[in-house]
Amino acid sequence: MSEASAGSLRGRLLRRLAVLLAIPLLIGSLSAYWNGRHAADAAYDRTLLASARAIADGLYTEDGLLRADVPYVALDPFAYDLEGRIFYQVSDLQGKLVSGYDGLPSPPPTTPRTDDYPALARFYDGEFDGVGVRVVSLLQPVSEPGMNGMAEIRVAETDVARVRMARGLLLDTLWRMGLLALISLALVWLAVSAALRPLERLRSAVEERQPDDLRPLPLVEAQDELRPLVASLNHFTERLRQQFERQAQFITDASHELRTPLAALKARIELGLREREPALWHSTLEKAAQSTDRLTHLANQLLSLARIERAARAIEEGGAERVELAQLARELGLALAPLAHQRGIALALEAEAEVPLRGEPMLLHELIYNLVDNALAHTPVGGNVVLRVLSPAVLEVEDDGPGIPPEERERVFERFYRRNPQGSGAGLGLAIVGEICRAHRAEIELAQGELGGLLVRVSFPPA
Repeated sequence: MSEASAGSLRGRLLRRLAVLLAIPLLIGSLSAYWNGRHAADAAYDRTLLASARAIADGLYTEDGLLRADVPYVALDPFAYDLEGRIFYQVSDLQGKLVSGYDGLPSPPPTTPRTDDYPALARFYDGEFDGVGVRVVSLLQPVSEPGMNGMAEIRVAETDVARVRMARGLLLDTLWRMGLLALISLALVWLAVSAALRPLERLRSAVEERQPDDLRPLPLVEAQDELRPLVASLNHFTERLRQQFERQAQFITDASHELRTPLAALKARIELGLREREPALWHSTLEKAAQSTDRLTHLANQLLSLARIERAARAIEEGGAERVELAQLARELGLALAPLAHQRGIALALEAEAEVPLRGEPMLLHELIYNLVDNALAHTPVGGNVVLRVLSPAVLEVEDDGPGIPPEERERVFERFYRRNPQGSGAGLGLAIVGEICRAHRAEIELAQGELGGLLVRVSFPPA
């Protein structure tokens, strides 16, 4: 299965910062454009008003009619703007055209009078001859004999120069802000690279180690943000080291436990081969069969321990099943009843109706079997063994045998530990029980029971 790459941490950080910087860049660009347009309007409106005043200064009356002498200086300030055009219109007191272009747009009714200049002027945008224009409407008082009122002078200019000025300010702002953003991203790249150097050193330290080097990583040069990661790695490697040590110890003990009975079995068979009496052959074969049974039992127990490790991982990964503990105890009790009867021991079952839990059925079966088999092995003839299943999820096995002294109750869960070294067991029964309890996160307790012997209590997490 191919692994999906999450990409570079530096690249992801820079991309997100670029997006975050693009937002204020866009807002700043829009703001720069409108500020530039406002600055252009303010600059060019002053010139428009000066032209309108120059035209107003040239008004005079002749034969009872208003006349306009438009000086060239009124239009001269716009000569430098080769792309723009200027239009003017002079209207008399009755609104009739006196001079200039007819049809210049009139100010909208809601256009306010400007407060920026001491004049009866209004500035507004309009359209003339198919192009956008900026217009100033100036009211000029006329007081002559027989003529008293307000004349209107309109001066309009195409907005090419204004738009060009606003765009120039916008491009200048974009260039400066873009350069600043690039410099900021470069500085962030350098800062992030410097901040990630401890991770690179950590990677190199892990990569340069030998496969069997499970020493903890040093925390001296780790930053506060990296210390939890390094601590988790050290905790993981410590668990791995302990696991490897347990496996190595288990292999050593298992090889020792297998080597001795195998050597004894081989020696017994070789001794039997030297005999000439059929009766001695038969005796040797019987002893060899018994040794083979013990070896088979030991091998099965070793396989059980290996199977417990795999099942424990499966349970941790969510592979547990719903198990009815009372039903499982009934089935196993019926299966072991003939063995208990053969040994002259009374096997009793006390189980409630339903005791559910989550676990691995085969491991739970083996746990109950080992506990009952251990109790039957240490209970004298005529004794009693009781198998109980209680709510919410408790399993008890009690016998009236000799029990286990309190000082030895912890050691009996060690692998290959035998209270009686001369006994036939391999010291794995209760070790298997302890491993199964660990896999199911169950608590196991050894105590003296009411029958006078050993009471084993296993408390499972309820389903």
